[in-house]
Order: sequence, then structure tokens, then C-alpha cells
Amino acid sequence: MKMSNLFRATLVSMAFLAAMPQLWAGNPDRAGEAGAYELVMNGWGRTSGVFGMNSACVQGLESMNLNPAGLAFAPKTEILFSRTHWLQGSEVFLNSAGIAQKFGKDKGNVVGVTINALDFGDIERTTTNLPEGGIGTFKPGFLNIGVGYSRAFSNSIYAGVVFRLINERIDDLSATGFCLDAGIQYVTGPRENIHFGIALRNVGTPMRFGGDGLNFSGSATEGTYTITQSQRTQKFELPSQLNIGAAYDWYIDKAKENPDHKLTFMANFTSNSFGKDQFGGGLEYGWRKIVMVRAGYRYEDGITSFSTSTTAFTGLAAGMSVQVPLTKKKNEGATIGIDYAYRATYTFKGTHTYGIRITL
Repeated sequence: MKMSNLFRATLVSMAFLAAMPQLWAGNPDRAGEAGAYELVMNGWGRTSGVFGMNSACVQGLESMNLNPAGLAFAPKTEILFSRTHWLQGSEVFLNSAGIAQKFGKDKGNVVGVTINALDFGDIERTTTNLPEGGIGTFKPGFLNIGVGYSRAFSNSIYAGVVFRLINERIDDLSATGFCLDAGIQYVTGPRENIHFGIALRNVGTPMRFGGDGLNFSGSATEGTYTITQSQRTQKFELPSQLNIGAAYDWYIDKAKENPDHKLTFMANFTSNSFGKDQFGGGLEYGWRKIVMVRAGYRYEDGITSFSTSTTAFTGLAAGMSVQVPLTKKKNEGATIGIDYAYRATYTFKGTHTYGIRITL
């Protein structure tokens, strides 16, 4: 099969699979019925700075949280550490770390591993008899680990998948699940400056809480003795979503190789199976791959007013990156840099993301 036909067939197949969840979901009436919403919490600096509007052109390790196809663009080795102050004032933090590595003779294969963990801090333990606490603290744990693989099938076609393990726990109660992300990016244009992307995320097994925390002692149905009984919990689905995006790179200077100035325009549509659909755009300016400034806006129904919005976010986001080359070669070799992103909110003091990036 020719590569162009392979791309078309794969794209049509993904679009069909992506449409399947809409047969049983895809409307805001089901908001709140899913769980594991930490899967849609973005803890990376560059993608957060445009509110995820770059699913068509995201590259490297951060793509594992948006469109796995972009993992194929990772340098030889990429290492990321990030910490997000989620809704500053809530004292909730999202810690993220990951590594990506190219391999193979043609260097067209990339594997990546990411770990994302929510930190709620120590929470005062209370009971109905002791509502003021004073009996110690507890610490919930929300963790997901992703293992991704991406490949460059040609100079235009890139595809990738991510397998993810999800675990939520609190003392002697926990839930575990698995999900799959898959995506494609298509790059074309005279300077490979036109990007299209589609990704299906968080498609996996339903989750259910279980453990000794659901057990209690009660009277037997017959007799006077007590027995240990276990309560059953309801299963919940994962927050699956479909991302469709496009992007265009405008090289301000005429240099064909290693241009000094680049302006990227982005647009993205997200269909959420358990919430409102979202769409918007972003803009990023880059100077010599050393300084990058970006901004984005994500819209959903009712978001423009605090009285009608069903999310804490206003939709506005901005950020910047600064990375320093560790070699004398322009735009090549090892670098170390920092990323920062801010997402505005109606309540609290916004969401702030800080990250360190190392490429080798």
C-alpha cells in the first residue's frame, strides 16, 4: 500500500473510532459522570501556555499528554521535570516527569515514559463524631504512568500511541485502570510548515473503587452474631476526548535552514465525551529556538461569564520558554531550558506551571 493511501486509511479509521464514543456520550448532560479527571490535567509548560491548542504541532515528550504522534520529533534524548500549582490557593500540586529516547538505525523510532502525580498535601482526618479533627491526617494519591511509542513513517506522516496505567487511592481504598491514547500528525508545505493532527485520548477500562475501606461489621440476616460485610461501588468511565488541530509556521526571515524568527498559528477543537466541547487558538513566537513566547485561548459554552461558566478557567493562557545551547552549533546539540505557563481562573489565583527541560 502506498504511503499516501496508508495515511488516508489510517486517518479515516481513527476518525471512525473517535466518533464511536459520541454514540453513547458527547454532551454536557453527562458532565461529572466520569472519573480520573487528572488525565485531562496538563502539567507541562509549553502546551499549557497555549491551553493545548497545539495538538497539530506539539513535539517531543509533552505530546504524550496531547497527541502522541509528536513524540517522533523528540531529540535524541529529552528529559522533563515540571511542577504545577493548580488553582493557586487550593494547595493542590501536579508533579510531572518524563524521558524520551530515539532508537533504531534510521532514528525514526522514539519511546517515552511519563509520570504524573497529584499532591493534595496532608488533609485533616474527621469523622461524624469528631468533625473538628484532631485524630491525625491522611494523604490521597492520584498517579498515572504512561509508556509511549511514536514513529516517523515518512517526512510527512507521524503516528504514536501511549499506554497508561491509572491509580487512585486513599488509605485502604483504591481504583486502578488502563487507557490508550493514539494520534497522527501530517506535515506538508514548502518548508514543512503546515501541520494537521488528530488524536483520541483516554479510551480504556472502566474503574471501580474497592478495598478494606468498604467493609463494615453488621448483624447476620439470621442469628445474633455479627459478620463482616462489603459494600459495592459503581463503576465509572474515563474522560475520553478527541483532539483535531491545525497549525501554520510563518518564517519571518528568508533563511531556509535554522531561521532566526518563527511565528506559529494554531487552532484546535476538542470533543469531550463527558463535558462541553472546546475550541480555540494559540500563537507562539520563537527566536533561534532560544526564546519562545506563547499565548492561547480555549472557549467552551458559557465560559465568558463567571455566572454561567462551569469551569474555574477563563480560557486565557500564556507562557514562555528560555533554553540555552550547551554546544556552539546554532540550533543543534544539547540544551537546557526552563518553561513557564499561566492559566487564568475566575477563582483562586490562576494555575502556574514551572518546568526544566534537558535535551541531549
